Amino acid sequence: MKPTLEERLEARLTELRGQHLYRQRRVVRGAHGVEVEVDGRRCLNFCSNDYLGLAGDPRIAQAAQRALGDSGTGSGAAALICGYNIEHRRLEESLAAFLGRPRALLFSTGWAANLGTLRALLGKDDTLVADELNHASLIDGGRLSGAEYRRVPHADLTAYRAALEQAKGNALVATDGVFSMDGDRAPLAALSTLCREQGADLMVDDAHGFGVLGDGGRGSVEEAGLSASDVPIYVATLGKALGVAGAFVAGSEALIEFLIQRARSWVFSTAPPPAMAAAASESLRLLQAEPQRRAHLRELIQRFRHGAAELGLPLSGSGTAIQPLVIGDEPRTLALSAALFEAGYWVAAIRPPTVPTGTARLRITFSAAHTPAQVDGLLVALAVGWQRCQALAVAA
Repeated sequence: MKPTLEERLEARLTELRGQHLYRQRRVVRGAHGVEVEVDGRRCLNFCSNDYLGLAGDPRIAQAAQRALGDSGTGSGAAALICGYNIEHRRLEESLAAFLGRPRALLFSTGWAANLGTLRALLGKDDTLVADELNHASLIDGGRLSGAEYRRVPHADLTAYRAALEQAKGNALVATDGVFSMDGDRAPLAALSTLCREQGADLMVDDAHGFGVLGDGGRGSVEEAGLSASDVPIYVATLGKALGVAGAFVAGSEALIEFLIQRARSWVFSTAPPPAMAAAASESLRLLQAEPQRRAHLRELIQRFRHGAAELGLPLSGSGTAIQPLVIGDEPRTLALSAALFEAGYWVAAIRPPTVPTGTARLRITFSAAHTPAQVDGLLVALAVGWQRCQALAVAA
């Protein structure tokens, strides 16, 4: 007799526990900021994507409350039916103006934006060339598009060129702007040149660069000194640096109109709540009005990297808000995360399949709401925990 569904699932869950790959949610009470109560314990959060410290800003909450009073809690339908609210239009126009692009299109999530865009733009006669460390939404969107999928080694320009030279049909290169688990930047300037030479289009998912990188906070494209024509398809989220939720695609008039017609994850999804769009509009205003947030964040990152180097902590990544401490095996990674939590610092353990096997890590992230003293405290706790972690490795 075949095992039942419950029996099969329980066996798989037991296997995950034995491999130290079982995951559990922790419950936050109150605003998702730097100082949080998680599972009933007060701690400092160093694993959030709230890079500018805007997620708990009362001005953004007030904008959402105003829109709740004006427009209610839900949009009621997909945008093409009757769900497109004036708050959605205001946000799209503001995002397009901020990025210097003709149009922007609001999606419910970054996953929906990447999936819908790739499926709309590619078909079985086309080629997608993608970095092996791209976000899962780019990977799944590329596979579901039906295009020939050419996955290249991370940031390997020689491999990109070889893949493009063998491409069939319309070729599109897709890459993260900042890689979410490693914190390093894509070689966008070189990729842009290569795409121009090979007649390919470039799509950048800038979830972790938008609002943070560049002199004006316009992300990886601005930091790389590129124009809108160099990166015709620009995707970013509103739930990281802007501290709200949702995502958008920005580009030409033709691109956005085509996505409105053919991006299935947009066409067949209920439009986001108008209050969310109003909150994101206010957050975008604050991003532009308060550049000191980005400056402070850069100072904190430099402080941490300098302190980590003095302690001999083997950080990877670069000078972005994502600072990975790669440990390797899952038990030691979990042990260090637990030790930090006991000391009052929340740094989540990241394990496969989120990262490749053998590269389990702590993904340490910074917010403009952190203070220098909090960063110094984290370094002290890391130094103690790292010594214990190394002792466990020797004992094993």
